[in-house]
Formats: sequence, C-alpha cells, structure tokens
Amino acid sequence: MPTRLSLTPQQALQRLVPHILELESQAHARIAIGLAGGPGTGKSTLAAEIVTMLNATKSGSAQLVPMDGFHMRHAKLESMGQTDFKGAPHTFEGAAFVSFLHHLKSASAAVSGPGYSRQIEDVVDDAFTVGPDVRVLVVEGNYLLLTEGPFAGVRPQLDYAVFIDVPRDLVEARLLKRHAEAGLFGEERNRAHIARNDLPNYDLVALSQDRADVVISLLTEH
Repeated sequence: MPTRLSLTPQQALQRLVPHILELESQAHARIAIGLAGGPGTGKSTLAAEIVTMLNATKSGSAQLVPMDGFHMRHAKLESMGQTDFKGAPHTFEGAAFVSFLHHLKSASAAVSGPGYSRQIEDVVDDAFTVGPDVRVLVVEGNYLLLTEGPFAGVRPQLDYAVFIDVPRDLVEARLLKRHAEAGLFGEERNRAHIARNDLPNYDLVALSQDRADVVISLLTEH
C-alpha cells in the first residue's frame, strides 16, 4: 500500500525533489518518475516545477514527458464519432505512449516527443526533446496507473509513482475555470463535457491510486 500524505504544493516539492535526486544518484540508468491523478488535480503544474528544480540542481538532467501528447488527433476522433469523449482512456494512443516510454528509458540519442495544445485542442509534434544527458524523466498524466488496456504497460516503466489527490468538487470548479479560459465553448457545453467526461475520468483514475508509491492529498484553497 502506498504512503499517504497531506501536503501543500510547496511541501510536496520539498519532499519529492530530494527523494528523486537520491533515486537518480543510486541508479545506473535513466529513471522515470510518474505523476498521476485525475484531470484538474494540479499534477501538470507540480511536474513542471519538479523538472525546474531538478534542472536547477543539475542543468539538463530532467525532462517533462506529458501523456497528453498521445491524445488521438482530433480528426481521428471525429471520424470515430468520439469527440464528446475526448480525454477518456480509449481516446489516447495508449500503446504508442507505452512504446515511447520504453524507448526513452534506454535511448542514448536525442528523442523528440509530442505535446498537446489547449489552444487548438490537438496534438503538436516535436513539442519537447529528451537530450542524451537527461537522467530523470518526469512523466505526467491521468492514466499512468491504470490496470486495463494498453495503459497497464505504463506502471512497469516507472521507477517511482506519485498519485496526486484533490477533492472532486474542487476539481470540478477548476475544470470549469480552465474550459472558460480556453474560450472555445460556452458554459453550458463545458458543464456537460465535465459531467459526461472529466468527472467519470476522475472517478476511474481514483481507483488506481493504490498502485502508487505515495499518494499526496494536495492542500490548496482553490
């Protein structure tokens, strides 16, 4: 069973970064740290801050690897009639993501990977590059700890897994704000999408948290 902690984001960084540095110092090869959690839990922000702090210790030693770059392309989802469920596990190229992580763990040359743009709601090629000197991959995404489908292959690639937990009502409020700021759709559509898609995904992901090494309940006001 995972260790369970209640921490502010700053306390989470103060705990995680030294531990990751210790893991890296003991490893003989590149390591992957996973940050999992439902949509709107703040894991993307925390993952980016971990990378920044690791690189402040040793420049170029860490790289963020977002799962969101493996969304199916919007045109493909349209052809499948699945745009209403965009973001659900079956709307990702899960097998390609697992294969990419496997390749990254042993790659000695630079490898570029895809990202996801909320501005265009689609995948962006070559959004980041993992250089040959990178020692720590900080992998971030909703479905890193799932036990079914292609995503079941992610957990074996992770040397250390963190699950970020935030109350469901707070997540809903954050997601409404995020969709509103994107400005692509109206409030009615955003509320329907969150109820139909984001919150069920949050509930699904919550079931996978026991596969983490540590579960951090993030203490935030908003």
